Amino acid sequence: MSEPWLSIIGLNEDGLPGLGAASRKALEDARIVFGGPRHLALAKVGARGREWPVPFDLAPILALRGERVAMLTSGDPFWFGAGGSIAAHLDPSEWRAFPVAGVFSLAAARMGWRLEHCATLGLHAAPFAQLRPHLHRGCRIIATLRDGNAPAALAEWLRDMGANAARLTVLERLSGPRERVGPLRDGHEAPVAVAIDGDDLPAGFGLPMAAGRADELFDHRGQITKSPVRAMTLAALAPRPGELLWDIGGGSGSISVEWALAGGRAICIEPREDRLDLIRSNRDRFGVAQRIEVVQGAAPDALRDLPAPDAIFVGGGGSAGLFDAILPLPARIVANAVTLETESLLATLHARHGGSLTRIALSEAAPLGGMRGWQPARPVTQWSRPA
Repeated sequence: MSEPWLSIIGLNEDGLPGLGAASRKALEDARIVFGGPRHLALAKVGARGREWPVPFDLAPILALRGERVAMLTSGDPFWFGAGGSIAAHLDPSEWRAFPVAGVFSLAAARMGWRLEHCATLGLHAAPFAQLRPHLHRGCRIIATLRDGNAPAALAEWLRDMGANAARLTVLERLSGPRERVGPLRDGHEAPVAVAIDGDDLPAGFGLPMAAGRADELFDHRGQITKSPVRAMTLAALAPRPGELLWDIGGGSGSISVEWALAGGRAICIEPREDRLDLIRSNRDRFGVAQRIEVVQGAAPDALRDLPAPDAIFVGGGGSAGLFDAILPLPARIVANAVTLETESLLATLHARHGGSLTRIALSEAAPLGGMRGWQPARPVTQWSRPA
């Protein structure tokens, strides 16, 4: 093919006047133009226009491979836009992109904020809880929302989170003749975004960034790797952005949550149905549901057909059969034991396969009569093996 058949064109509320010459030429040359109703109207493509199917599906555009086709997206097609979705199905030689300033750039320009210092989120179909890891004193957050009713719902969510001191600016129809930037009011017009300024949040507000977050932040009902042991476990697991963890015997999912907060993805495997709700509750409350998949089942059978992990955590119920299944995998392995039987198994694994064997014994000051004494926690034996 001499030149790309697909043109991915960014369009803002100013419509055709906001497009450069190259974008206009690509739009004029297209035989068929895909887009949402608003974009098709702004581009004035008439009978050439095709609305995206609902629910959204790329099949109609892929079926026209080789034709002269354009697709209209909001602003920057590759920042929470459809550009990345379609490009994943095509060879780079098949498409070309014509971005304009996206909503995040426009919002930062209106607010006078450095975009590189802002958290940017697309919350069209995502829960507001995804904001939680970013909410802290001094934060700058720009988020796109579903519709004109969403800013009021977001303000209510912030109040429920105790973040009502955060300043909320609503940005409507940016770059168009009906642009409006100001505080929350009735009747916002979509497309809409919000800017959240956290300067007035109290000191200490928000989630700590270090692993080993307080147990009381989790819904656990006693099924949790305690905070100090969790911190040491995450240090041994050594999470990196984008890596996949198998969390075997998830309990409350606290290890998966902390892994996801560090930027990774997790598959949390738990055989007990009553604990699945705990895991889901915690991934929701920490805003990392999109990073944690919950699988009901007992390992090793439940591990079949799962994508290959970068790291594996085994809670207190590891068995010889489980380790036989995971040891051949080129993944980091961390296993914790609280029973003599599992501790003996980990000692054998250490002797055969090397790695590190550590005994974690912690005590906490507690009342003892009219005074205080050390209350020991049940010791944990931890074996870790590098990939």
